[in-house]
Amino acid sequence: MHFTRSITRSVAVAPQIVLALAMASLPLAAVDQPVRIESGLVSGTAGVSSGIQVFKGIPYAAPPVGDLRWRAPKAAAKWEGVRKADQFGATCMQTPYPEGSPYRSAPEPVSEDCLYLNVWTGAKSPGEGRPVMVWIHGGAFTKGSGSNPIYDGEELAKKGVVVVTINYRLGVFGFLAHPELTRESDRNSSGNYGILDQIAALEWVQKNIGAFGGDTRRVTIFGESAGSWAVNLLVATPLAKGLFQRAIGESGANFAPLAKLADAEQNGVRLAKSLGADSLAALRAKSAEELLKAGGQLARPNVDGWLLPEQVYTIFLKGKQNDVPTLIGSNADEGTAFTPPAVKAEQYQAQAHSRWGDQAENYLKIYPGKSDDEAHASAAESMRDQTFGWEMRTWARLQTKTGKSKVFLYYFSRVPPGAVGKRLGAYHASEIRYVFDNLQNVPTEDLDRTIAETMSNYWVNFATRGDPNSKRVLRWPAYSARADLAMGFGEQHIEATQLPNKPGLDFFDAYFERQRH
Repeated sequence: MHFTRSITRSVAVAPQIVLALAMASLPLAAVDQPVRIESGLVSGTAGVSSGIQVFKGIPYAAPPVGDLRWRAPKAAAKWEGVRKADQFGATCMQTPYPEGSPYRSAPEPVSEDCLYLNVWTGAKSPGEGRPVMVWIHGGAFTKGSGSNPIYDGEELAKKGVVVVTINYRLGVFGFLAHPELTRESDRNSSGNYGILDQIAALEWVQKNIGAFGGDTRRVTIFGESAGSWAVNLLVATPLAKGLFQRAIGESGANFAPLAKLADAEQNGVRLAKSLGADSLAALRAKSAEELLKAGGQLARPNVDGWLLPEQVYTIFLKGKQNDVPTLIGSNADEGTAFTPPAVKAEQYQAQAHSRWGDQAENYLKIYPGKSDDEAHASAAESMRDQTFGWEMRTWARLQTKTGKSKVFLYYFSRVPPGAVGKRLGAYHASEIRYVFDNLQNVPTEDLDRTIAETMSNYWVNFATRGDPNSKRVLRWPAYSARADLAMGFGEQHIEATQLPNKPGLDFFDAYFERQRH
């Protein structure tokens, strides 16, 4: 099917949609301000578009500082009067991306006091019952915030959903495990605080989003990279049961084994020793800056027996996940941003034999490295398939095997116009602007605007009814392992297509199967 036909089909509009779009261009009433939530009254600001209101920096939990550092989140304090929600809260403690990174953005104030969320709504009354989309940002659990301009929720709110973006604890503040923390816990657990923050935000949504016109029975969690890891964990954990009804994951899941609590605790012990902290009190007395500098890569969840009773793969295999409709996928060039600029063929081949052993020859048939250029390309492709493609296909296959809810798989291969796309292709996170229909201030062509309109419509449809399909868009078939189809968003077509990279995905399937046994 040619792309011109895809465009025609994707903009075919039902009469009720025409009416809705016409109304969207007129001045609209909005939810009366101030809005009353559990903690008090809040007032927001007008969005750029008529009828949209934005509420920034609403605390959803108490500041996790002092004795609350490395504890499960506590309820936010109530306030008197009207709290102005017109400024984003501080981002959680982190170091910025390096110069030249495609993910670097304008610097934001950082603080341990960072558990805030933001709301975009076009609802005209509290009882309107619009679908809710809760965005969980990426950044390897070490960086990012819900206030990044790329995640501006206005365009999605104009399409009829209430958008929420959140901050959550990162790095050593969000994922430190330690034997003393485990003993202190009434759940015999430590680490995973960043995921507990996300659960607290979802509990806030259940209690409060109705005041902004949201429907607590139609909550969709969606995120990219570490945000997709988080969505995958929230689908797996029994602690999040009932807090959402749909899940969208973009480039990230946790079907490769996670650390066990005991191993994560020993990482925490080593960190404490490096800081000269011989007790939990001494560790809590350290400044946030000291911890940030020493924390390194302590930024992954662990199988603690509480948040995660078992490995994520096992939870899904047993059908114990939160069984909700799922929309997931990955990009064509996920590995480019993470591959060193120079890869030597000789070193690449030696590493392949060292890591894959008796499977190295099979690996090198799929990811050859006879020249430096070929080794560089194969390193990026291998990283793409192992870290992202295999995880998303595994998620789709396990959900269709043990769950009752449908899965919709996508594959994004549109190379964004401009210097970054030219250098990195359809790189990791490049789909986000299209999902949010947020292409301002970046180079675009007609194709990009069509893809952004189409993808954002699919995402909103999915949040509305648990299915991305409607009369406005091409039919997106539910995933089956037998057909192995994904909705492709590419250079010439928007259409269902065979999922690419099958030899590599099958190689990693066999590898992780051997690991599990």
